[in-house]
Amino acid sequence: MKKLLGLLLVVIGAAFAYLVLTPSPIEPLAWQPQPAPPMHGVLEPNDTLMKAELLAQGQIHGPEDTAVDAQGRVYGGLHDGRVIRITDGQVETFADTGGRPLGMDFDAQGNLIVADAYKGLLRIDPAGKIVVLASEADGVPFAFTDDLDIASDGRIYFSDASSKFQQPDYLLDLLEGRPYGRLMVFDPVTGKTQVLLKDLYFANGVALSQNEDFVLVNETYRYRIQRYWLKGDKAGSHEIFADNLPGMPDNLQGDRAGTFWVALPTPRKADADFLQNQPWIKAQLAKLPRALWPKPASYGLAIALDEQGEIIRSLHDTSGTHLRMVTSVKPVGDYLYLGSLDNDRIGKLKIR
Repeated sequence: MKKLLGLLLVVIGAAFAYLVLTPSPIEPLAWQPQPAPPMHGVLEPNDTLMKAELLAQGQIHGPEDTAVDAQGRVYGGLHDGRVIRITDGQVETFADTGGRPLGMDFDAQGNLIVADAYKGLLRIDPAGKIVVLASEADGVPFAFTDDLDIASDGRIYFSDASSKFQQPDYLLDLLEGRPYGRLMVFDPVTGKTQVLLKDLYFANGVALSQNEDFVLVNETYRYRIQRYWLKGDKAGSHEIFADNLPGMPDNLQGDRAGTFWVALPTPRKADADFLQNQPWIKAQLAKLPRALWPKPASYGLAIALDEQGEIIRSLHDTSGTHLRMVTSVKPVGDYLYLGSLDNDRIGKLKIR
């Protein structure tokens, strides 16, 4: 018994020495989130996401975002770098970026525009040919190209989530809590990229308003959405559009009719909120194997906001068995298409 106790003390001492002496991969800041909003009223849990049809179930991995072409075919970007197309229930490879395709949408010419976490802003023509449109701005390379939206004049508004951490290390960006994100616009006429906003806390989803007078960008690790004005007296200025959301906002999509859909991969968790204000603990946690980190809730959640930033609807899968870790909500016609960083399926939910 004494030998066992002695061995245990040695192991504990070695673990403590490892934590103290090993440098942390992050330099975390303290931040105190507001209390999470109560899940009642418009946020009352429901089973709406459980009613979604499941596309390509078991045939794909990690369709983080989706797009639908003029023929009604559904596209998704996967973990292995492929962009797949679903036609009459059959899954085929449309293109392979060799990176990690995230946000995507079609332009007016039928090209699929893709924000690839590693490769940058891409254009994929109908034959599957890939062209890199942008991979840096102001001399700073993109490290985590994330989401996009396309204006009626062809300009592409997009985000680089972090200039420091790449896609596999997005949780290190969460723990460090520093603003490495940017919102940018690419002009296909000039081929130039302009930085609109910088110093964002994990710049993620991007969406234009109905009249394209402003563009929104999610700050995932601040539970909020920023608005950047493109037209009018406020053009060039920005402000908080929605704050203290009930989860971490991922992709963002407007329906061009006054509604924005926000994917929330996980509801707020008390342990994650507590950690944000504990920089020393965050620094030690970053040294540990990922298996020991706090886990996101197994839950499906998406919300809709109006153009005043008010939440007007929420969709849930409280069991997390049908659609969980929802990272994108794409409104197309009468349906929402729901992607996920981890799921093996795409959800298709009729909303009208």
